[in-house]
Amino acid sequence: MAAVGCLLLLLPSLVTASHSPPGCKIRITSKGLDLVKQEGLRFVEQELQNITVSDLHGSEGQFQYNISQVKVTDLQLAFSDLNFQPQQHLVFNISNASISLRFRRQLLYWFFYDIGSINASADGVHIYTVLQLAKDEAGRLKISNMTCNASIARMHAGFSGTLRKVYEFLSTFIVTGMRFLLSQQICPSLEHASLVLLNSLLDTVPVRNYVDEHIGIDYSLLRDPSITTDTLELDFKGMFFPRVREDQELENHAVEPLIKETERMVYVAFSEYFFDSAMHSYFQAGVLTIELQGEKVPKDLEVLLRATFFGTIFMLSPSVDAPLRLVLQVSAPPRCTIKPLGTSVSVSAFLNISLVPPDRPPVQLSSMAMETKLSAKVFLQGKALRVQLDLRRYGWGPMGVWGGSPPHPTHSCLLLCRFRIYSKQSALESLALFSLQAPLKTLLQLTIMPIINERTKKGVQIPLPEGMDFTREVVTNHAGFLTVGADLRFSKGLREVIEKYRPVPTAAAYSSSQPAEPSLDPSSL
Repeated sequence: MAAVGCLLLLLPSLVTASHSPPGCKIRITSKGLDLVKQEGLRFVEQELQNITVSDLHGSEGQFQYNISQVKVTDLQLAFSDLNFQPQQHLVFNISNASISLRFRRQLLYWFFYDIGSINASADGVHIYTVLQLAKDEAGRLKISNMTCNASIARMHAGFSGTLRKVYEFLSTFIVTGMRFLLSQQICPSLEHASLVLLNSLLDTVPVRNYVDEHIGIDYSLLRDPSITTDTLELDFKGMFFPRVREDQELENHAVEPLIKETERMVYVAFSEYFFDSAMHSYFQAGVLTIELQGEKVPKDLEVLLRATFFGTIFMLSPSVDAPLRLVLQVSAPPRCTIKPLGTSVSVSAFLNISLVPPDRPPVQLSSMAMETKLSAKVFLQGKALRVQLDLRRYGWGPMGVWGGSPPHPTHSCLLLCRFRIYSKQSALESLALFSLQAPLKTLLQLTIMPIINERTKKGVQIPLPEGMDFTREVVTNHAGFLTVGADLRFSKGLREVIEKYRPVPTAAAYSSSQPAEPSLDPSSL
C-alpha cells in the first residue's frame, strides 16, 4: 500500500514531465492540406514518369522475345485525394488513373527476326498510400513509415511491324506480364519518394539553429504530431538559448497555446515562454547593456544632467568639463505579458551616470533604478517573426483610438507604456531625480529603442520547409499567447527544393544504375 501511495504522489509530476507545454505550436488545416495536395500531385506525376520497369524476356515454343526500354509517356491522374487520418497519418488516394507506355520489342521466330516498338495503356490504375508522421530522435518531423497498395484494372497494347499478327497472338501473355511488372514498380517508386525525397524536404525545416551571434532557437518537436480529421498540430519546444551556454534549459510555466481557428491554411501560436526565453538568453549572453558617452549623449540631456548634479560636479574641479557617460544595464531578464488588448515587455534596469575625466578613473554622479513597460508590436516579415519595442503611449479601446494610430491587422495591439526612475540610495534623492524622468524617457525612446530594435531587426524564422511562404497574415492576441493566421503559397516547387539538396551520385554509382541497352544481335535472344 505504501508503494501505491508513493506512486500516486508521483503521478502529477510524471504527467507534467510527459506533456511539457510547447512554446510554439503550428496547426495545418484542411485548406492548407488542399494546397499541399496540388503540389504533391505534380510531384507524384514526376515520380511515376521516372518509373523503371525491368526487361521482360523469355520463350514460347519456337518464339523468343525481349521487351525492353519501357518508358512512361503520359499520365492522367484525374481523381486524387489527400486527407488527414487520426492519429498520425496522411492518406493519399489516386483512383481511375491511366498510364501510357512505350517500349521496345525484339522477336525471333526460327530465322525471322523482328524489332519495333509497342504503345500500351494501363487503365483503371488505383494507388492507395498511407504516410505515418512522427518525430525523429533529433525532434524533426519525418515520414516514419509508408504503406502502399497499387493495382491496374486493365491494359491494352498496340502492335506494328512485319510480325504484328504474331504479337497479337501473344498479346495476352505480354500484356499480363507488363501489367504485373508495372504494378510492382509503382509502390517502390512512391516509397522512395516519401521516405527519401520528401524527408529531405522536411530536413530544410529549422530545428536548432543560431539566430545571431548571441542566441539560438530550439524548434525541436516535443512529441509526435496530433492529427484529427480536419487538422494537423505540431508542438515545438520554441525555446531560445544563449550561445555561450547552449545546454541551458529554461523551465516553461507559461500558458499552453490553444488554437481553435480553422479559417486559414495555417496557424502559428507563440506563448509568453517563447518571448521570455529570448530575453532571458540575451540577458545570459550579457548583451543587454548600452553605453553612451561624450557626443553620443543628447545635448539637451547633458545640460540637464550637469544642472541636476551641479553641486557634485562643482566639487570635482578641475574635472568639471569632463565628458558624461551613461550606462544602462538590464538588472533581470525582461518578462513578456500577452493579453487580448496587446503585448508588453516589463524591464528593470540600472542607469549609472558618471564623469569620465581624461587619464583618471570615472567619477559616479548617480546610480538609479529604472522600471518600464514597453509595448511590443509583433509582426511577420516573410517567414521571420519580428518584435518592435516602443515606449510611446498607444491604445485601442472601445471608444476608438487614443494616443496613436489604430493597429495594423498584421500587428498585435499595443498596450499603454509605463516608465519611472528612483534612486538606489534614498527616497529623498528619488524626489530630486523626478525632473529627470521625462528627459530620460525621451532618451530611452529616441536613442535606446532604435539600438535595441536594430539588434532584433532580423527576427527569427518560423519552422516552415524551404519553398513555402506565408500570405495574408493576421496576428491575434489571446490570454498568454498570440497566433499568426495565414495562407500558404509555394515559391518553389517540391522538385526544385529536393533537387537542390539531393546528393550528387558518383560516376560509378551513376553508371551502375543505368538500364542496359538491349542487344540488336539475334543470337543474344
